[in-house]
Amino acid sequence: MSDNDTNPENGDKSLHDSIPVTGMYKDWFLDYASYVILERAVPAIEDGFKPVQRRILHAMKEMDDGRFNKVANIIGQSMQYHPHGDASIGDAIVNLGQKDLLIETQGNWGDVRTGDGAAAARYIEARLSKFALDVVFNPQTTEWQLSYDGRKKEPVTLPVKFPLLLAQGVEGIAVGLSTKILPHNFCELIDGSIQILKGKKTNLLPDFNTGGLADFSEYNEGLRGGRIKVRAKIEEEDNKTLLIKDIPYGTTTNSVIESIIKANDKGKIKIKKVVDNTAKDVEIQVQLAPGQSPNMTIDALYAFTDCEVSISPNACVIIEEKPVFLTVNQILEYNTRQTKALLNRELEIRKGELMEKLLFSSLEKIFIENRIYRDIEECETWEAVIETIDRGLDPFKPDFYRDITRDDIIRLTEIKIKRISKFDTFKADELMRKLQEELEEVNHHLENLTDYAIQYYKNLLSKYGKGRERKTEIRTFDTISANVVAANNAKLYINRADGFIGHGLKKDEFICDCSDLDDIIVFRKDGVCLVTKIQDKVFVGKDIIHAAVFRKGDERMVYNLVYLEGASGRAMIKRFQVLSVTRDREYVLTKGTKGSRILYFTANANGEAEIITVYLTAGSKARVKVFDFDFKDIEIKGRGAQGNILTKYPVRKIQLKMEGVSTLGGLDIHYDPAVGRLNTDGRGKWVGNFLGDDKILAFYKDGSYELTNFELTNRYDQENLMHIEKFDPEKVVSAIYFDGASKNHYVKRFLVETSTLNKKFNFISDHKNSRLTVVTTEKQPQVKVKLQKGKEVDENVYDMDMLIDVKGWRAVGNRLSNHTVKAVELVASPDKKAGGKGEDNLSVGSTVNFDVKKKEGGEDEDDEDKEQLGLF
Repeated sequence: MSDNDTNPENGDKSLHDSIPVTGMYKDWFLDYASYVILERAVPAIEDGFKPVQRRILHAMKEMDDGRFNKVANIIGQSMQYHPHGDASIGDAIVNLGQKDLLIETQGNWGDVRTGDGAAAARYIEARLSKFALDVVFNPQTTEWQLSYDGRKKEPVTLPVKFPLLLAQGVEGIAVGLSTKILPHNFCELIDGSIQILKGKKTNLLPDFNTGGLADFSEYNEGLRGGRIKVRAKIEEEDNKTLLIKDIPYGTTTNSVIESIIKANDKGKIKIKKVVDNTAKDVEIQVQLAPGQSPNMTIDALYAFTDCEVSISPNACVIIEEKPVFLTVNQILEYNTRQTKALLNRELEIRKGELMEKLLFSSLEKIFIENRIYRDIEECETWEAVIETIDRGLDPFKPDFYRDITRDDIIRLTEIKIKRISKFDTFKADELMRKLQEELEEVNHHLENLTDYAIQYYKNLLSKYGKGRERKTEIRTFDTISANVVAANNAKLYINRADGFIGHGLKKDEFICDCSDLDDIIVFRKDGVCLVTKIQDKVFVGKDIIHAAVFRKGDERMVYNLVYLEGASGRAMIKRFQVLSVTRDREYVLTKGTKGSRILYFTANANGEAEIITVYLTAGSKARVKVFDFDFKDIEIKGRGAQGNILTKYPVRKIQLKMEGVSTLGGLDIHYDPAVGRLNTDGRGKWVGNFLGDDKILAFYKDGSYELTNFELTNRYDQENLMHIEKFDPEKVVSAIYFDGASKNHYVKRFLVETSTLNKKFNFISDHKNSRLTVVTTEKQPQVKVKLQKGKEVDENVYDMDMLIDVKGWRAVGNRLSNHTVKAVELVASPDKKAGGKGEDNLSVGSTVNFDVKKKEGGEDEDDEDKEQLGLF
């Protein structure tokens, strides 16, 4: 080899054409990322499909003959268009089939609720649904492209006239990009499109086929950064058993059960057994351990298991071969405009077809009625035939919407003699009249395209909307504190002298049960307090005088303290709260001078203020060496307050003289119907001011009542709750109910005689159609009743205390009227009309209307199927 062959200066071609590795990586990675985004992970906004889904549906349309096809055959047909393996195509078909919208399935297609997979592709069958055939396909409006091998044509996008992307939802992960669009309700999407066509705004919220409860307050229209919380629907079967009826979207019964068992093993909840009874409907039975509260366990299931999940949407779609982030409302608006445009194209195409049919029908009629066909008998050449027919049509050409072409004339020559001989002018005119009417209808639709699109959506709703009502209930969730609902899975021990606390000091003094999530507050004799996380064993300082579980923000917990101020020798007294702290930071409760120490300390869970006796030293100069002091005379302040002077003389000892009562007053309890929970934040309806053993009385639409304490962890079924108030055993309950067996209305008055808490007692008939209509605890309640008397409706006002005496809560009561009751309304008391804040104001009035079925003879008859019961 010569030097010239290897010298770059002499033009070494191989070296000049080389590409650096970094450049190759940059270009190839970008190509790969673009391919994954556009061809694999992110759907097109036009039809809502990823390429594999679009190719599957196109293949199924080619195979469609009305019968089911083996999925294995569909996979084979799809592989002509999708350049990937059969596994990915099979998974995509199963995913589409489980959405129960575009594909009708036959065989074992798995269950998204339980996580069971579908059978092998050779065992299951599928075909396009009628809905898919109606809204997805139209070859005339489809844009086509060559398949990957150039042998066939496939759609660029399918001309979908429905927001399929939002109806089915989609999830995909690409290179540096992801999308997660949640499924929305079929009927609500159609209603939303109609609102958009009417120029109104929409607010779409997801709907999941697994049902459950969902809080969409942070949904953010499906954009990045939004979040929704989805909960299982948990019912209390009895005090020992919970039933999980619906599961959150994205979970399965198996994953929920596994999460419950895992939480139990970690001690977060305490259960005895979990049984999966899922068949047609989801049902997971959770049997509680002895002594466990159902309400607390429900909260714990939401806090520590998959009974509550958080989902972060990320609406990303492909528009003009670029990924774009849009809100779900913007996507719906885009799809609605697209549907309107597709309908316009279809109408234009149909208009063109009708005009062509009319034109040829007219040509045919002229050709036959004017006997133009006879003029061509003497023509000797083909061109002569064409020219003869063309001359014969000349007088009529101005009436046609376009020029007559050679192809039109050739079509006339193809008319058979038999057709000419049997030509019926009347039938031809009738056909042209029908074509003209249809053309006018099409023109009308084109001129009123928005109304036509609205009617199109309404037709879809009436045709396919049945059975597609919302499954996920829209709720507002309360915040569950894990520390509050965690089961007590640990025991707290203390070594006061050495200064250690923890759940591992089993040979030392036991304080209380707690959970491994709790914080512990510690007070030492030197006047220092600190909060620390519970551990197996932790040093917090010697001479501990008090330790307990710390509840952040607990305004009811008040500490009463007397301490010796080291510098002056005075005894200082203070009352304070510890609402929030920095963990493991020491807080000085005294003035911090040397020699300061605590002389007396109590922790009071409800702000109690006791009376103490103070003994001074014998050698003090005070004339009174023993005196009492009541802590209620001291104002409650923050932990940093130095306090007031109790005495300037030396103190020998301090003793408790008398237990005190709360100085904080009762708790103002409110009921928030949005979450079905009690609160002290003023949200919702004021229930009352509560102290000690006060109770709450709740009435439900099924005719039961329940007594509970006023713990904020209580849960109430807000869908069935009719009335809630502070319980007064002296108040008389007045009620009107509909008896499902006799189909009559009864009135009763009674006192609540039971005392069992958290147990429902049914005080009306137990027939499945029996319903509570009116309930109140007002002193002199009145009801307005509409009665059907023959053909007239009579309205009367009754004093309920005059209709019946007070009897036992199990009494049936008296029949309200011998006539058919049309409506019942509780007349508001004067206090309620005035809007005053009082317990009488809590009474619930309701108007209930009843539909009545007429007899043939004109009299009224209650009908079990027709009678409608419910609160308005």
